[in-house]
Amino acid sequence: MTGACRGIGRAIADALAAAETEVHVFDVNEPAPGNNFHHHFTRVDIADAAAVSEAVAALPSPATLLVNNAGINRDRSLGKMSDSDWASVIAINLTGAFNMIRAVAPRMATQNYGRIVNITSINDLRGKFGQSNYAAAKTGLIGLTKTAAREFRPKGITVNAVAPGLVMTDMARKLPPEIVKRAADEAALPDLTEPADISNAVLCLLSDGGRAITGEVLRVDAGQYI
Repeated sequence: MTGACRGIGRAIADALAAAETEVHVFDVNEPAPGNNFHHHFTRVDIADAAAVSEAVAALPSPATLLVNNAGINRDRSLGKMSDSDWASVIAINLTGAFNMIRAVAPRMATQNYGRIVNITSINDLRGKFGQSNYAAAKTGLIGLTKTAAREFRPKGITVNAVAPGLVMTDMARKLPPEIVKRAADEAALPDLTEPADISNAVLCLLSDGGRAITGEVLRVDAGQYI
Protein backbone atom coordinates (compact mmCIF):
# COMPACT_ATOMS: atom_id res chain seq x y z
CA MET A 1 0.00 0.00 0.00
CA THR A 2 1.05 3.61 -0.37
CA GLY A 3 1.26 6.42 2.17
CA ALA A 4 1.05 4.34 5.33
CA CYS A 5 3.52 5.87 7.76
CA ARG A 6 0.88 7.85 9.66
CA GLY A 7 -2.78 8.76 9.87
CA ILE A 8 -5.36 6.88 7.83
CA GLY A 9 -2.74 4.87 5.96
CA ARG A 10 -1.10 3.69 9.16
CA ALA A 11 -4.48 2.60 10.54
CA ILE A 12 -5.14 0.57 7.38
CA ALA A 13 -1.67 -1.00 7.42
CA ASP A 14 -2.01 -1.96 11.10
CA ALA A 15 -5.47 -3.43 10.52
CA LEU A 16 -4.18 -5.49 7.60
CA ALA A 17 -1.31 -6.77 9.71
CA ALA A 18 -3.73 -7.65 12.52
CA ALA A 19 -5.62 -9.71 9.92
CA GLU A 20 -2.37 -11.61 9.27
CA THR A 21 -1.60 -9.90 5.97
CA GLU A 22 2.00 -9.16 5.00
CA VAL A 23 2.09 -5.41 4.45
CA HIS A 24 4.56 -3.65 2.15
CA VAL A 25 4.50 0.13 2.38
CA PHE A 26 5.66 2.47 -0.40
CA ASP A 27 6.16 6.03 0.84
CA VAL A 28 8.54 8.95 0.39
CA ASN A 29 8.46 9.64 4.13
CA GLU A 30 10.17 7.10 6.35
CA PRO A 31 8.41 5.92 9.51
CA ALA A 32 9.21 8.00 12.58
CA PRO A 33 11.57 6.23 14.99
CA GLY A 34 9.95 4.55 17.93
CA ASN A 35 6.38 4.46 16.64
CA ASN A 36 6.13 0.65 16.48
CA PHE A 37 6.08 0.52 12.70
CA HIS A 38 6.51 -3.18 11.89
CA HIS A 39 5.63 -3.27 8.20
CA HIS A 40 7.99 -3.76 5.26
CA PHE A 41 9.00 -0.28 4.09
CA THR A 42 10.37 0.85 0.72
CA ARG A 43 11.09 4.49 -0.04
CA VAL A 44 9.34 5.14 -3.35
CA ASP A 45 8.15 8.28 -5.10
CA ILE A 46 4.93 6.92 -6.60
CA ALA A 47 4.84 9.80 -9.11
CA ASP A 48 7.93 8.18 -10.70
CA ALA A 49 6.65 5.37 -12.90
CA ALA A 50 10.06 3.72 -13.25
CA ALA A 51 10.60 3.72 -9.49
CA VAL A 52 7.18 2.15 -8.95
CA SER A 53 7.84 -0.58 -11.52
CA GLU A 54 11.19 -1.37 -9.93
CA ALA A 55 9.75 -1.52 -6.41
CA VAL A 56 6.83 -3.72 -7.45
CA ALA A 57 9.14 -6.07 -9.33
CA ALA A 58 11.27 -6.41 -6.18
CA LEU A 59 8.38 -7.65 -4.03
CA PRO A 60 9.00 -11.21 -2.80
CA SER A 61 5.73 -12.39 -4.37
CA PRO A 62 3.02 -10.81 -6.53
CA ALA A 63 0.66 -8.59 -4.55
CA THR A 64 -2.95 -9.71 -4.17
CA LEU A 65 -4.12 -6.51 -2.43
CA LEU A 66 -3.42 -2.84 -3.18
CA VAL A 67 -4.45 0.24 -1.22
CA ASN A 68 -3.68 3.59 -2.84
CA ASN A 69 -3.72 5.98 0.10
CA ALA A 70 -0.84 8.39 -0.58
CA GLY A 71 -1.95 11.97 -1.06
CA ILE A 72 -0.84 15.55 -0.53
CA ASN A 73 -2.52 18.95 -0.23
CA ARG A 74 -1.40 22.26 -1.72
CA ASP A 75 -4.47 24.36 -0.93
CA ARG A 76 -4.94 27.75 -2.58
CA SER A 77 -7.79 29.48 -4.33
CA LEU A 78 -7.82 29.09 -8.12
CA GLY A 79 -6.53 32.58 -8.79
CA LYS A 80 -3.54 32.10 -6.48
CA MET A 81 -2.67 28.51 -7.32
CA SER A 82 0.75 28.05 -8.90
CA ASP A 83 1.65 25.58 -11.63
CA SER A 84 3.64 23.66 -9.02
CA ASP A 85 0.70 23.54 -6.59
CA TRP A 86 -1.46 22.04 -9.32
CA ALA A 87 1.07 19.64 -10.83
CA SER A 88 2.40 18.17 -7.59
CA VAL A 89 -1.06 17.25 -6.29
CA ILE A 90 -2.10 15.69 -9.60
CA ALA A 91 1.21 13.79 -9.75
CA ILE A 92 0.86 12.15 -6.34
CA ASN A 93 -2.90 11.86 -5.85
CA LEU A 94 -3.83 10.70 -9.34
CA THR A 95 -0.80 9.74 -11.43
CA GLY A 96 0.74 7.93 -8.45
CA ALA A 97 -2.34 5.73 -8.10
CA PHE A 98 -2.31 5.07 -11.85
CA ASN A 99 1.36 4.05 -11.69
CA MET A 100 0.62 1.63 -8.85
CA ILE A 101 -2.39 0.04 -10.52
CA ARG A 102 -0.58 -0.30 -13.84
CA ALA A 103 2.34 -2.03 -12.12
CA VAL A 104 0.36 -4.29 -9.79
CA ALA A 105 -2.89 -5.25 -11.55
CA PRO A 106 -1.36 -7.23 -14.46
CA ARG A 107 0.40 -9.41 -11.90
CA MET A 108 -2.90 -9.88 -10.08
CA ALA A 109 -4.46 -10.85 -13.41
CA THR A 110 -2.06 -13.76 -13.84
CA GLN A 111 -3.46 -15.14 -10.56
CA ASN A 112 -7.09 -14.37 -11.50
CA TYR A 113 -7.48 -12.62 -8.18
CA GLY A 114 -6.95 -9.16 -6.75
CA ARG A 115 -8.46 -6.43 -4.60
CA ILE A 116 -7.73 -2.73 -5.09
CA VAL A 117 -9.02 0.13 -2.94
CA ASN A 118 -8.32 3.78 -3.71
CA ILE A 119 -8.74 6.41 -1.00
CA THR A 120 -10.56 9.44 -2.37
CA SER A 121 -12.51 12.14 -0.47
CA ILE A 122 -15.98 13.56 -0.15
CA ASN A 123 -14.48 16.81 -1.43
CA ASP A 124 -14.05 15.30 -4.88
CA LEU A 125 -17.79 14.67 -4.92
CA ARG A 126 -18.85 18.14 -3.75
CA GLY A 127 -15.90 20.47 -4.35
CA LYS A 128 -14.14 22.53 -1.68
CA PHE A 129 -12.90 26.11 -1.67
CA GLY A 130 -9.14 26.19 -2.14
CA GLN A 131 -8.90 22.56 -3.23
CA SER A 132 -9.38 22.64 -6.98
CA ASN A 133 -6.20 20.61 -7.49
CA TYR A 134 -7.06 18.09 -4.77
CA ALA A 135 -10.69 17.72 -5.84
CA ALA A 136 -9.72 17.36 -9.50
CA ALA A 137 -7.15 14.67 -8.70
CA LYS A 138 -9.49 12.73 -6.45
CA THR A 139 -12.35 13.03 -8.95
CA GLY A 140 -9.99 11.63 -11.56
CA LEU A 141 -9.25 8.80 -9.14
CA ILE A 142 -12.94 7.88 -9.13
CA GLY A 143 -12.89 7.69 -12.93
CA LEU A 144 -9.74 5.57 -12.74
CA THR A 145 -11.42 3.30 -10.17
CA LYS A 146 -14.46 2.67 -12.33
CA THR A 147 -12.45 2.15 -15.51
CA ALA A 148 -10.02 -0.26 -13.84
CA ALA A 149 -13.00 -2.15 -12.37
CA ARG A 150 -14.34 -2.70 -15.89
CA GLU A 151 -11.00 -3.56 -17.46
CA PHE A 152 -9.93 -6.11 -14.87
CA ARG A 153 -13.30 -7.69 -14.06
CA PRO A 154 -12.67 -10.80 -16.25
CA LYS A 155 -9.62 -11.55 -14.10
CA GLY A 156 -11.40 -11.60 -10.75
CA ILE A 157 -10.03 -8.23 -9.65
CA THR A 158 -12.29 -5.80 -7.80
CA VAL A 159 -11.51 -2.08 -7.75
CA ASN A 160 -13.30 0.27 -5.36
CA ALA A 161 -12.83 3.60 -3.62
CA VAL A 162 -13.42 4.82 -0.08
CA ALA A 163 -14.24 8.52 0.33
CA PRO A 164 -13.63 9.86 3.85
CA GLY A 165 -14.77 13.16 5.25
CA LEU A 166 -12.79 14.78 8.03
CA VAL A 167 -11.04 11.93 9.87
CA MET A 168 -9.86 12.54 13.41
CA THR A 169 -6.21 11.66 12.93
CA ASP A 170 -3.50 13.17 15.11
CA MET A 171 -3.09 15.87 12.45
CA ALA A 172 -6.81 16.64 12.38
CA ARG A 173 -6.88 17.02 16.14
CA LYS A 174 -4.38 19.88 15.77
CA LEU A 175 -6.61 21.81 13.36
CA PRO A 176 -8.21 25.06 14.51
CA PRO A 177 -11.34 24.23 16.53
CA GLU A 178 -13.59 26.12 14.12
CA ILE A 179 -12.63 23.76 11.26
CA VAL A 180 -13.48 20.67 13.29
CA LYS A 181 -16.71 22.29 14.47
CA ARG A 182 -17.70 23.05 10.88
CA ALA A 183 -17.24 19.40 9.95
CA ALA A 184 -19.15 18.29 13.04
CA ASP A 185 -22.00 20.64 12.14
CA GLU A 186 -22.15 19.07 8.66
CA ALA A 187 -22.22 15.53 9.99
CA ALA A 188 -25.45 13.60 10.44
CA LEU A 189 -23.93 11.43 13.19
CA PRO A 190 -22.84 12.71 16.60
CA ASP A 191 -19.18 11.62 16.26
CA LEU A 192 -16.80 12.40 13.42
CA THR A 193 -14.98 9.61 11.62
CA GLU A 194 -11.99 7.93 13.25
CA PRO A 195 -9.10 6.22 11.37
CA ALA A 196 -10.45 2.82 12.42
CA ASP A 197 -13.73 3.57 10.62
CA ILE A 198 -11.80 3.96 7.37
CA SER A 199 -9.67 0.85 7.93
CA ASN A 200 -12.79 -1.20 8.70
CA ALA A 201 -14.36 -0.15 5.39
CA VAL A 202 -11.17 -0.83 3.44
CA LEU A 203 -10.73 -4.27 4.98
CA CYS A 204 -14.31 -5.16 4.07
CA LEU A 205 -13.67 -4.28 0.42
CA LEU A 206 -10.39 -6.21 0.45
CA SER A 207 -11.95 -9.30 1.99
CA ASP A 208 -14.07 -12.07 0.52
CA GLY A 209 -17.01 -10.21 2.03
CA GLY A 210 -16.50 -7.59 -0.69
CA ARG A 211 -16.11 -10.02 -3.58
CA ALA A 212 -19.32 -8.84 -5.31
CA ILE A 213 -18.56 -5.12 -4.94
CA THR A 214 -16.59 -3.36 -7.67
CA GLY A 215 -16.51 0.08 -9.24
CA GLU A 216 -18.12 1.62 -6.15
CA VAL A 217 -17.33 4.70 -4.07
CA LEU A 218 -18.10 4.13 -0.39
CA ARG A 219 -18.47 7.33 1.64
CA VAL A 220 -17.27 6.97 5.24
CA ASP A 221 -17.86 10.46 6.59
CA ALA A 222 -20.33 10.34 9.51
CA GLY A 223 -22.86 11.81 7.10
CA GLN A 224 -20.95 15.00 6.22
CA TYR A 225 -21.82 14.71 2.53
CA ILE A 226 -25.56 14.43 3.00
